Amino acid sequence: MRPTKMRNQMIYQANYQTKSKQLGSALSKDLQKKYGKRSVRVVEGDSVTITRGEFKGVDGKVSETSTRKSSVAIEGVKKEATKGEKFDVYIHTSNLVVTSLNGDDRWRISKLEGKDPRKQPKTEKPKQETETEASKETKVTESPKKEGDKE
Repeated sequence: MRPTKMRNQMIYQANYQTKSKQLGSALSKDLQKKYGKRSVRVVEGDSVTITRGEFKGVDGKVSETSTRKSSVAIEGVKKEATKGEKFDVYIHTSNLVVTSLNGDDRWRISKLEGKDPRKQPKTEKPKQETETEASKETKVTESPKKEGDKE
């Protein structure tokens, strides 16, 4: 079997985990310098620029990813159907350049920076008093006066 046919067969028959890894896209030059990596997996919320195809040069945010199609839908990139309805156009991730990353996922950012996310110190959330603790404190400080008590 020819190598290209074998590669296409492996891509087509890949399991979900492997398909998910195939959603990688190149990083822009400044992000390459910052993180020391050339590519990253594209997730919703990343800003990308389309480098090839009909929509070349269009910038936008990733609105949806499709592991089945190995492509992403970008906000503002739509086509019009014959009936006048607009639908999302899915662009393959190899035709994109990531210009800014979605920073919501701390695990992803620490992996990009080369740090082990399992060894990162967890940030402590400020402790908030519950109503029961606050009411206990007020009860202790305020003691009810009885009729027979003298001041």
